[in-house]
Parts: sequence; C-alpha cells; structure tokens
Amino acid sequence: MPFPTTASEDLFTRARAVTPGGVNSPVRAFNAVGGTPRFIRSARGAWLTDHDGNEYVDLICSWGPMLLGHAHPDVQAAVQEAVARGTSYGAPTEPEVELAEEIVARAPVDRVRFVSSGTEATMSAIRLARGFTGREVVVKFAGCYHGHVDPLLASAGSGLATHAVPGTPGVPASSTDLTIVLPYNDRAAVEKAFAHHGDRIACLITEAAPGNMGVVPPEPGFNAFLAETCSRHGALFVSDEVMTGFRASRTGQWGLDGAVEGWRPDLVTFGKVMGGGFPAAAFGGRADVMARLSPEGPVYQAGTLSGNPVATTAGLATLRLATDDVYTHIGAAAETIKAAAAEALAAAGVPHAVQAAGTMFSVFLAEGPVRDFEDASRTSAAGYAAFFHAMLERHVYLPPSAYEAWFLSSAHDDRAVQTVLDALPDAARAAAAAMEDQ
Repeated sequence: MPFPTTASEDLFTRARAVTPGGVNSPVRAFNAVGGTPRFIRSARGAWLTDHDGNEYVDLICSWGPMLLGHAHPDVQAAVQEAVARGTSYGAPTEPEVELAEEIVARAPVDRVRFVSSGTEATMSAIRLARGFTGREVVVKFAGCYHGHVDPLLASAGSGLATHAVPGTPGVPASSTDLTIVLPYNDRAAVEKAFAHHGDRIACLITEAAPGNMGVVPPEPGFNAFLAETCSRHGALFVSDEVMTGFRASRTGQWGLDGAVEGWRPDLVTFGKVMGGGFPAAAFGGRADVMARLSPEGPVYQAGTLSGNPVATTAGLATLRLATDDVYTHIGAAAETIKAAAAEALAAAGVPHAVQAAGTMFSVFLAEGPVRDFEDASRTSAAGYAAFFHAMLERHVYLPPSAYEAWFLSSAHDDRAVQTVLDALPDAARAAAAAMEDQ
C-alpha cells in the first residue's frame, strides 16, 4: 500500500502558490518521475523522515554533502558552538583559515577563496581564468553542469536534461558565443577545437568525473590529456570538483587520477562536502593564478557571506572526521548496492549500465558503457520513473531524475543497505514492465 502523503501534498499546494513550481531547485519537483515531492521534516544518519512520518533510506545525501550522514553529533556540536558565538561578521575568522588549510592539505591547490555556492565558484574561476590569460573563449563538455552560469548553460546536464531544456530563456546568445561545447571523452574533438581556437581559449572546464548526466567517468588518461593540452596552448585547465571533491575519494577525483598520473589542474572548484551541508563552496589553484584575484590582483570577486563562520565550521568538522575508514565503509556499501542493482536489473531483463567514480555511482537504464551525454540520453525515462517509485514505496529515496548520481554516507549501516537490497528486485521488475509498455 502506498505511503500516506497528505502532509506533503498540502505543503506542495501551498508552495506552488508562493514559489515557482513549488520548489527552490527544479529537480526536487518530481517532474521527471511524476507524483508528489516528499517534504522532509527531519533526517538522522542514513534516514529521511517526511511530514507524514514516512521513513526512507537516503541515497541522495543532500546531493552529496552528507558524507557522514545526517545530523552527525560531532558536526552538530561544532555548529552549535559556532552559532552561539554569532552567525555572520563580515570580517575574517579563524574557521575560514583552518578550512582553507585543510583543503590545501588535501587538494591540488596552493590557495583557495571561499564563496557561497558551486555556481559562484565556477563563475569566479572562469572570470579569473579570463583575467589571467587575457583571453575570452571557454571550452566545456556537453552534459557537464557547472551551475547556472550564463556561458556554461550551453548543453548542460542535470536539471536541463531532466526537463528536456536544450538551453534556457534569459541567456542571450552573446553569453554563449564564446563557449565551445564538445562531446565528453572525445580527444579528437578537443584537439580540433584547440587547433582552431587555441590562441583564444582562456580555459577548459570539466567536471572531474561527470555526475550531472549520471556518473560518466573519464576514460583512463583523459583528464591528463586535457591538462597537457591546455598547458601546451597557454590555456588554464579548470577541474570542477564541486560534486566529486572529498566525495569520490579523500582527495576527490584528482586523488584517483591526477595524483597517480602526476599532473595538477590550474584551478579547481569545490562545494558540497566541504560545506558539511551548509551553503559553502570555494575555488582555488596555482599561487600565481590566485594572486591575480582582488585584493591582491585586479580580478574582482566578493561576497558578503563568503567564508561564513558557521558554514566553514561545519565543513572543517566534516573534513576532519572524513578519515580513510569513512571512505572504506562508503566504498564497500556502494559496491554491495551496485552489484545488487546490476543483478536485479539483469534478472528482470532490463538493459542497464552501473557506473561509478570513486564512492559515487548511478544506474542507466540503457546498454552501456555510457561515455558521453549522447549515450546517457538513451536511458529510459519511463523505466526510471517506475523504478524510482517502486523504490520509494519500499522506503528508499533515490534521486528523482535519471541523470543524477547516487550517494551513500558512513551512516549507511547494514540495516540501511539491506533495505535497499530488498527493494531492488521489485523495482527492477517495475522498470521492465514500464519499458515494455513504451
């Protein structure tokens, strides 16, 4: 029997009267899967509780940040102490220095600047790259989402793909005239773009391992190739680790390829995990590039709430608690669920591909491998909608979009994982039935 959703339905009705679509980020509206979005009242560990009292194993983890699970007692204690001292000063604080030191110690950056969202981070990194190189052209990949920055909304994944929007009204053509969009994992396309426009390209930006068209990992050596190509042409290589940073591994996606292969990006963007669930993000990179940033250099960037003491305290507590054991636990739980999902879908006769980047993964209802946005676009929307609701009815909360990554936390214990495993066979059969009816 379906769970009661009366309270969520009432809240959704109220929300739509005062908020476009009833939500503050489009994918939350359930448009891609149908039904009523669940309004969450509370969360603890691996579980969400909605306003009707229904409980769900959370495989979104706030779209990545909750690496330690919800309401971790040590993070809560640190945040409560910070709030007791004040919530915002508009002046430098110790927690932002400590968090910057922690990020520099883990990631391939010399200096960082804090902002309040991943969109701000990528926007600022692009501006800095243009200011540093004196060039204007930006290269990106189809299906990679870098926030709702005008020049980067060309062929973005995530919400745009979910809602079948090829671009977006409100972004003038002039904003994307200087953006070159290439197919992901395509070296020949990159070589051709740089051969034709190399002396005009300020930077190439890519998700370190795309997670906004589903998880599509870089092919072996692809990020190294991008870094070398940019260096050869005097452009900057911007690695967007808003999603993968401190999530794919302790040192992000770079820890899985760059640290092994011996290269470093020129600029990196961070978000999600580094904010511990609070609105916080950052961009950082080489010391000489970051030195061009105001007030040290001429490239201007500012923000009233940047480096907020509560947010940086939450991020610092999260990173300090994110030990090797945490990543080992999450990785093992992810492997168990990935294997079970593949087995259930295969048994139901559903074409599928389960792909991962470190601890984050996703399920495509299409034949794999999925190596770019065109491949990802073949996933069955109807099949995923049926799969999603079957999981939801069995106490598992998946991303309400076929183009998103699945996330686990260190709080996903045996009970939570078993709940997911128990739900998968029926969900796979529901997907199969929906795909047969297409």
